[in-house]
Formats: sequence, structure tokens, C-alpha cells
Amino acid sequence: MVPQGGRTSPGIPAAGPNYSGWSTSVPASGSGYEVVFVPSWTAYDGRFNNNAWLQEAGDPITKICWDNAALISPTTAKKLGLENGDVISIERNGRKLEAAALIQPGQADDSITLPLGYGRRRVGRVGEGTGFNGYAIQTSDTLGFGSGFNITKTGRRYSIVQTQEYQSLEEPHLVGFQQAVTRPILREGNLEEFKKEPNFAQEMVEVPPLRSLYGEYDYSRGQQWAMVIDLNSCTGCNACTVACYAENNIGVVGKEQVARGRHMHWIRMDRYYTGAAEDPQALTAPVTCMQCETAPCENVCPVAATIHSPEGLNDMVYNRCVGTRYCSNNCPYKVRRFNFLNWHENEGESRKLQFNPDVTVRMRGVMEKCTYCVQRIQEAKIDARAKGKRWLTDGDVIPACAQTCPSECITFGNVNDLNSQVAKLKQSPRNYAMLAELNTKPRTTYLAKLRNPNPELEVRS
Repeated sequence: MVPQGGRTSPGIPAAGPNYSGWSTSVPASGSGYEVVFVPSWTAYDGRFNNNAWLQEAGDPITKICWDNAALISPTTAKKLGLENGDVISIERNGRKLEAAALIQPGQADDSITLPLGYGRRRVGRVGEGTGFNGYAIQTSDTLGFGSGFNITKTGRRYSIVQTQEYQSLEEPHLVGFQQAVTRPILREGNLEEFKKEPNFAQEMVEVPPLRSLYGEYDYSRGQQWAMVIDLNSCTGCNACTVACYAENNIGVVGKEQVARGRHMHWIRMDRYYTGAAEDPQALTAPVTCMQCETAPCENVCPVAATIHSPEGLNDMVYNRCVGTRYCSNNCPYKVRRFNFLNWHENEGESRKLQFNPDVTVRMRGVMEKCTYCVQRIQEAKIDARAKGKRWLTDGDVIPACAQTCPSECITFGNVNDLNSQVAKLKQSPRNYAMLAELNTKPRTTYLAKLRNPNPELEVRS
């Protein structure tokens, strides 16, 4: 008995949901295909479908934003004659759903994964019209997965927008990329290799002695800011990307503009595959402005809108920027963003309350990028002066990305303070600079990923 108010009587346990259907599936007649229903990363079961930050950040693995898709393996796609964006019909027991297909390395053959939480048609909502409603073919006997689904190609196409279309560290193809030469943008190895050669990450690319054409800065004095990102800890969850959206008043541009390559993320969550397409390993890493000591962007700006600070930051002076985009063209990391449109035009007063008052709201025609949350650095320096402190110590400044990271893979601090955590990590043999051979001398570096696979669990050919 449940009294008024929905609370159970003392001593009577509340009836909970029955999850037995998630582990058992009643096959329909015929073999057909298996469909697996999973909560989506962005919308979960649909409750976060109207969160624009999540929608535009995209799925950490598929890199799809503003949509979901039916994920199929390369082998199954070849058998059905499918390419990315082909619309397929998924049917079982009179229920049918048409959804766009996406070839996903590592997906099981003859099995389709369908993220839930999309396909809403309610008018006036952020998530209106995005994706495909997997609930339309999910029944009580297929809560988690079900077999006996018929898959047919409709012949129609659907535009799937991804924030990353380059897939592999070894070859930019989905199939057969295990034979190609590795590009060591992100570096990984196993524990045994690390024990034999601790400096393997630094030796993957032979960098000759390099000199700059320009005068060197004196970094021996004062506070010098730096960041280290541990690839061992990064799970690719995109929490740093969303936190950066909120902290720095970054505009959400929508599916159409993302399709044009105009997304505004200050933190790009890269995902690369290594190994065979049938059984790949995924490697994720957040990529921000590297705050280069010999920054290629600074010497090409005609109005000195991007300049070097005494503390090693690559600063942006938004009022000077005239939008030539020379800095973006010269950036090898491609982490600068350009305001093609005025995303904050005609904002209502209630909407303005959403913005961080410590960060400038940028206008159309202005470049922008990561600043190491310079507003937090300045606030901490003001507080330190008021307290009579000369140096900021660990924990005095925490950028939004580091504060939000659930795995604590981002470490930030004063590299001139030898007792700081960031200075100690810079001395790790796993520490390396991305594209160090270009002599950009980035302040943001990475710790190479180490895998420790159990040989008993490895797939033997």
C-alpha cells in the first residue's frame, strides 16, 4: 500500500523497477541483426536533450554532435553496402525506425548500437528535430538489447556532423590502417616498454637542436604558467570542454555552422584509433592553445592583437583584432576560433545573467582561444597581494578545465616553482611536447599513455 504523497508505509519496501529485461532477450523469428540500446553520452535517456553545451560538445568516441546514429561495424557496413550517412530501416515485430548509419571501428559484427534520448519533436525546444528516436523500436523484451531485427538500406542520405573526421594515428582510413606508419601526435606504449626505455615518448620523434629567428624571452624570473595533461588519466569525457563553455562565454553555433567547421570549442577533444579496425584502441586527449613560447601566431598578426606576456601566456587583445585570421592559418595546432557571426547579438537581460562577468563577450570578426583562464590568474594575484603573498602556490589558480576534470588529468601551476606539481610532472620521462619538432616550445605538454594489458585477455589471431 502506498499512502498519499507517494511514500511507502513503514516496514513495507518500495517496489523498484525490474531490470531483468536488460540481460535477457526473446529472439524474434529469423536470425536478423542484434540492436543494442544504450544511453547517449550527450542526452542520456533524453533528459539532457535540450542542453546545447552537451549537444555541441559531441560524443567523445563517434564525435557526432547534434545527432545520434546507428553504429555499425566496418564488416557489416561492407556487407550491407553502407557508407556514413546512409539511412537504414530497422524493423522488428511491426515496429520500424529509420536512422542514419555510422561506421564505428570496434563495433561487433551483425550488431547495431543505437544511442537513446534523441528524436524529440516538441516545438520550441533546443533538441527539437535532432537525431532518431530509438524508443520507437524498443519493447519490453528488448530493454537493453534484442535480436531478430531486419536492416534494409533505404537509399536516402542524412547529414551527420562530426567535430573530428580524421580517425587514426596510423592512417586516415577505417579499414586496414594497422599497416601504416604511426604519426606520434599522441604517444602511448605499454608498461614493459616503459620499463626498458623510460624516455620512449621523447624519443618517438628525433628533434634536432632548434633555434628561433626571434629573440628569446627571459623566463627565469616571476611566475611562469604551464599545464601538463596526463593521457593515462584522460577518459575523453568532454567535461573540460563544457566547463570551458560556461567559464569563458563561448557561443553555441548549431549543427549547420559546425558542418562548416565553425565550432567554437576552446578545448578540442581529440580521439584517435590505433590497431585494427575490427578491434582498435582509442586514445583521447584535450587540445587547447599551447601557449607557445615561440608562438607562430604572434609574428603574423598585423595589429599585435596576439602578444606574449611576461608570464609566458599568449594573450589576446580582442579590441585590437581585425579578423585577418593570419594567426589561425599559422597555428599548427588549429585551436584558434573565429567569430563568423555575432552569437551574442540581441541577448535579453535574463540571458545576460548566464555570462561570466569576468570574461569579455566577443563580437563578430574577432579571433578567440584558450587563455589558461587568465581572469582567474589575475583574481588570484589580486588576492595574494592583499594577503601579502609574493608567490602563488599550488591550488591558488585552478582553470575551469582542471577544476572540472573528474579524473584530475589536468595539472596547472607555476613552472618556476620547483616544488609545484606541474614542475615535477615536467621532469617525468613520460612528458613530451606535441609537435616539438616545429620549435613552438608549447607551455602545455602531455604525459604519454601507458597500457598494461593482461596477456590472458588479449585476442589471439
